[in-house]
Amino acid sequence: MRIISTTDSDFSLQLERLTGRFAGQDAQPAAAQRKTIEVFGKPLAPAEVVCTIVDAVRERGDDAVLEYAAKLDGYTGTAAALRVPADAIDASVDRISPELWAALQKAASNVHRYQEHVLVRPPDELRVGGRRMRARYRPVNVAGVYVPGGLAPYPSSVIMGAVPAVAAGVKRVYVCSPARGGAVAPAVLAAARASGVDEIYALGGVGAIAAMAFGTATIPRADKIVGPGNYFVTLAKKEIYGSADIDLFAGPSEILVLADDTADPAWVAADMLSQAEHGMMASALLVTTSRELAENVQRKIGEHLEILPNRATAEESMNLYGAAIVAESIDQCIDLANRIAPEHLEILLDDPEQYVERIENAGAIFVGPHTPEPVGDYIAGSSHILPTGGTARFFSGLSANSFLKRTSIVSYSADALAEDVDDISAIARAEGFYAHALSAEIRNSKR
Repeated sequence: MRIISTTDSDFSLQLERLTGRFAGQDAQPAAAQRKTIEVFGKPLAPAEVVCTIVDAVRERGDDAVLEYAAKLDGYTGTAAALRVPADAIDASVDRISPELWAALQKAASNVHRYQEHVLVRPPDELRVGGRRMRARYRPVNVAGVYVPGGLAPYPSSVIMGAVPAVAAGVKRVYVCSPARGGAVAPAVLAAARASGVDEIYALGGVGAIAAMAFGTATIPRADKIVGPGNYFVTLAKKEIYGSADIDLFAGPSEILVLADDTADPAWVAADMLSQAEHGMMASALLVTTSRELAENVQRKIGEHLEILPNRATAEESMNLYGAAIVAESIDQCIDLANRIAPEHLEILLDDPEQYVERIENAGAIFVGPHTPEPVGDYIAGSSHILPTGGTARFFSGLSANSFLKRTSIVSYSADALAEDVDDISAIARAEGFYAHALSAEIRNSKR
């Protein structure tokens, strides 16, 4: 982890390098390029790979899903076999430890409670004379939850994607997750059961996103597709957006820790590594007024790395996108945090609550020394599906409200229309929409 200062002459350039992690994403590693040539017969950029698969699934449904599942993942079964049998879901509970099953149940319960708490309720009807207006919220009918699983099982992502949909009242919620070793991981199946979901398909990657968006004979068409994934999955969600709604465009994980000299450097270091271990593209930043804290955190990161089984991944991430930024004041720290708009933001400042309302851009905020970011990842109740790459400036994290549609309902009396008809007519005729004017005027003429 490097230490930089806001007083460095090239600070803006250094910050851009730390936060501009998507530059060069269209360049694939040699191994991935060889796989592309093997599957498609020629080298393709990631966006071209995604478009090719999405178009094929749109046109050929299950046939294309099976073709690319075989070529990319080695799948040899039928389309019908993609759905995980109910008995396999039931058996998954006995294939994981009792401790994990209890934790998954607790997490699902906490998420459901919090999501019901934040669920939008219709406001009171607005009455202005003979005009009555109200808003109606209804959930989408079908939600598809994507759960990555190529490298490891992620049962928490099942809960964080599915439970908000269930809390919102979505009628049909299902999960797509790639098979590992020929089957969806037991922990993923058990998490689905804890979430109240019993429809699971052993399908991953771009093919899964396309199948959810367009529907096939096997995979139901989803109105909303949510869940994290790799760069190809994110590109696929961009490509199908409009055929289905999506949650957000999630990139590599990131954390920003706001801390002063009251923070424990060992705790800060552990929190930063909790995101660095997600992968080499993950970002972990400390923003502080204390160079001494920055130096101590740097030392503690080295000590923690010595005991991490996945040291290589976390260390590479810290070398590429890990840094401590030494600022001149707390105000400057907060300005930087709002400028970066991180996925996760921890406040480890003295009297942290006083700063919460000054944070304008963050996917989720974790307040105080006893609220490490992993409580949000796993157990607190807020979803861990959050905006990254600065998109917290305009995106919100996933919640039950993400699955709601709002419909405006308007009712006019005859007197109310008579009161507004001249204004309607004036605006409509100014825009050249004469039938709009007629639609209002013809009703008033009968009075």
